[in-house]
Amino acid sequence: MAKRISVDARRELVRAIVERYREAAREDKLRILDEFVAVTGYHRKHSIRVLNDDSAVTATVRAPRLRLYDDAVREVLIVLWEAADRICGEGPVDRTGITVLPPTG
Repeated sequence: MAKRISVDARRELVRAIVERYREAAREDKLRILDEFVAVTGYHRKHSIRVLNDDSAVTATVRAPRLRLYDDAVREVLIVLWEAADRICGEGPVDRTGITVLPPTG
């Protein structure tokens, strides 16, 4: 199995190759593409799209999301969650994989 490179390394590789790829002649593009596919493990068609995409060069890293609730609100939500017997969105499932809901009424 081939060794995989990290996402950051792939992004750096795209930034380094993209201009050379766009300005190259057809024969050179094929050689560059072969090398890029061998290094990244991408499929050829995906590699072509990545190297021709304008946003790949100017990709920005998003800032982490800010907390919506402070610690006091979080503690109250935990108390309510535990009072409701720690319910979750999945619900009970029997051994066939079908969600089983308790009878109502």
